Amino acid sequence: MRAKEGKVVARRDILHVLTARNRVIQRIFVGEQGQHAQMAENQQQQEQLFIVTSHATSSCTETWLIDSGCTNHMTPELSCFKELDQSYKSKVKIGNGDLVDVKGKGVVAVETPTGLESFKRLQLIHTDVCGPMKTPSLNGNRYFILFIDDKTRMCWVFFMKQKSKVVGVFQSFKALVENQANCSIKVIKSDNGTEYTSDKFDKFCVEAGIVHQLTVTYSPQQNEVSERKNRTIMEMTRCLLFEKKMPKCFWAEAVNTAVYLLNRLPTKAVKNKTSFEAWYGVKPAVEHLKVFGSLCYTHVPDVKRDKLDYKAEMGIFLGYSSTSKGYRVFNLKTKKIMVSRDIKVDEAAVWNWEKNEIEDVDQIGATIPQILEETEDEVGADNLDDVPVRGRSLLDEIYERCDVAFQEPTCYDEAAKENGWRVAMEEELKMIKKNGTWELVDRPKNQKIIGVKWVFRIKYNSDGSVNKLKARLVVKGYSQEYGVDFSNTFAPVARHDTIRLLVALAAKMGWKIHHLDVKSAFLNGVLEEDIYVEQPEGFQVSGCEDKVYKLHKALYGLKQAPRAWYSRIDAYLLQQGFKRSESEATLYVLKMENEFEMSNLGEMKYFLGMEIHQCEAGIFISQQKYALKVLKKFHMERSKSVATPLVVNEKLSKNEVNIKADASIYRSLIGSLLYLSATRPDLMFSASLLSRFMNSPSKIHFGVAKRVLRYIRGTFDYGLWFVKKESKELQGYADSDWAGSLDDSKSTSGYAFSFGSGVFSWNSKKQEVMAQSSAEAEYISAAAAANQAIWLRKLLIDLGQNQADATFHAIREAEKNGEVNLVHCCSENQIADILTKALSKAKFEELRSRLGVSKKILKEEC
Repeated sequence: MRAKEGKVVARRDILHVLTARNRVIQRIFVGEQGQHAQMAENQQQQEQLFIVTSHATSSCTETWLIDSGCTNHMTPELSCFKELDQSYKSKVKIGNGDLVDVKGKGVVAVETPTGLESFKRLQLIHTDVCGPMKTPSLNGNRYFILFIDDKTRMCWVFFMKQKSKVVGVFQSFKALVENQANCSIKVIKSDNGTEYTSDKFDKFCVEAGIVHQLTVTYSPQQNEVSERKNRTIMEMTRCLLFEKKMPKCFWAEAVNTAVYLLNRLPTKAVKNKTSFEAWYGVKPAVEHLKVFGSLCYTHVPDVKRDKLDYKAEMGIFLGYSSTSKGYRVFNLKTKKIMVSRDIKVDEAAVWNWEKNEIEDVDQIGATIPQILEETEDEVGADNLDDVPVRGRSLLDEIYERCDVAFQEPTCYDEAAKENGWRVAMEEELKMIKKNGTWELVDRPKNQKIIGVKWVFRIKYNSDGSVNKLKARLVVKGYSQEYGVDFSNTFAPVARHDTIRLLVALAAKMGWKIHHLDVKSAFLNGVLEEDIYVEQPEGFQVSGCEDKVYKLHKALYGLKQAPRAWYSRIDAYLLQQGFKRSESEATLYVLKMENEFEMSNLGEMKYFLGMEIHQCEAGIFISQQKYALKVLKKFHMERSKSVATPLVVNEKLSKNEVNIKADASIYRSLIGSLLYLSATRPDLMFSASLLSRFMNSPSKIHFGVAKRVLRYIRGTFDYGLWFVKKESKELQGYADSDWAGSLDDSKSTSGYAFSFGSGVFSWNSKKQEVMAQSSAEAEYISAAAAANQAIWLRKLLIDLGQNQADATFHAIREAEKNGEVNLVHCCSENQIADILTKALSKAKFEELRSRLGVSKKILKEEC
């Protein structure tokens, strides 16, 4: 192309006219230049052309003449080349069909535009204001302003009601990015808009030492970076709104989403990296992206609805929050924007905005987690979720680690997108094949074929960090039929009492505990029945898709799998000379590495949800990670802590005259408390008491349970200490609370046992019969504790602790059977008191300490 002044430049996307002769086309490109298109007649056609092998830049005049039929890589002017090879001979066909001789090829001489080249972040910032929009946003804004870093092309967008707010917005932007990049803005480039040429803006730039570059009047192409970005954003905004038929008032949300996506798309300006990666130095996450404007469902918190109300509300997905790890949702009922951590999105559905009435959604159950709600304006900067924030406390970091559980895939399709999960599935199938668990056979007739599915879990270390990704192929055992597919299913499991006794014994003797893991244990169990299963999703054998697997050994999910594994390991251990405890069917001793593939997990740090810390001072067990997870689950992680779990003398009844609470949520809470009591005897009575009302809980019961959570909030890092001690006695304490139940006047029994130091066995339970006196209540409690003492004593004998004497402390009880020695214990020394009733703060803390419950830091010596 040749300009009127004689300069030659190469242009892209030039209009190609097939039938025009003796015409010159003068055109503006709908791309970066934004000019006009028109025709000029009676221009002489050029017959001889040269091929240009490089393109010029855009620093040219507005008027362009294009020869008839020529493409954008040709020129008739020899003087335009700095290098020319005239030995090149060829012909090209032009638009009207004629052949034109090519006299040579070379490199065209072009003008290079002058300007500042950025070598680091914030050296040059491009900015532009777009608006006003005819339709205001939901928040009344009519303008948006862009800031673009020239080096990384990272873009930030802010929304304004008036253009006069530019100075204030720029001040906020400057503080934000300079803190992130740890350097200052050097130059800002804008057009001559009055919002940029005001005295206030100039004064701020001078005071901050920022050079303000202005474009030439009526030359928007000089601000090409901002202008082009504005156009791209508006095109994306229109597409986002049109695709889901969204009202124009959502333009600000669409603009914000467009910027969020553009920052996560590769661009040639930064060598095909994303602007996000160029700015932060890490690749952005994209698995959380969803379709803008889609229908979604958010859970209604229990405190905001009655029992018969729907548990979900319909909303519209509007993008990503910049202030929290959540999604922005327009609630169709309240007409407000909220932020939700977990949403269910239907990306295929389109909302009909012409309806005059909002349709209620069907109840979707209580499985959706409780969600955090907040109302906020359109975001003023790009989402910074992926960037670490300074000043976060250790507790906040632990909370975020608990959230990882929500990232576990729920189906094969989700897992197949991540290489880590794919490797985990291949590892599972490799283990199945290695164990000879199945063989591929023809599909049998008149035989039930059981389906299988993938289950995915993230395995954690004791500190909450990720240990590994685990994929498990599970049989859909719920479809098995008793008497056909299975018969006996019982298999013994280790009690918490036994586990804690081993920990107490190790601490007493100064031992270090190590643990081993049998890889895919259930896959070693031999089956007695003929079981056939489908091929796993994603791993069907090519050409044999209709075949099925016949199981020789068990798979997870089979009803008989636990029993099959126990039978196998029990037979092997006995064959190898192990002795099984008569009191605990899961207690063995000796080696077992030859028969089964084992993983040596080293010194035990995490076992069955318990975090185990071993040092010279002793052994400390706790469930800190689980406690934080429970607080997070029930939104009590920011609650104010209390000194005791229960209020003294407060009595609860099933006949409370109060609004009923959601039974499913209440049961989940009580289940969590019971599991947490595995290392927290101070929670045992609270959990036992509240479990009596799971059938029909009231708001009062739920309020008491929340108080227990507030107590956990202040003691989440508490656990049990077991230290080395010469004592050889098994000591037990028993107590009762006579007629403590308002509903049936039944009493509560409680006992606690220690060996060496630290309580390892405890229980709190309402008695099954109504005691006629306090003495009878004490007798029933002592009888239950005596049974436990006898069992524990036999267990210790199996562990080689024959010298242990059983000393049993009780209140007002007589000695019987000679197997236990009964000693009266005064009220001040009765530690089982904490297991039968609510106590005052001073008494509770004293007995809690005597139980061995404390912080790890109090006895840390290594």
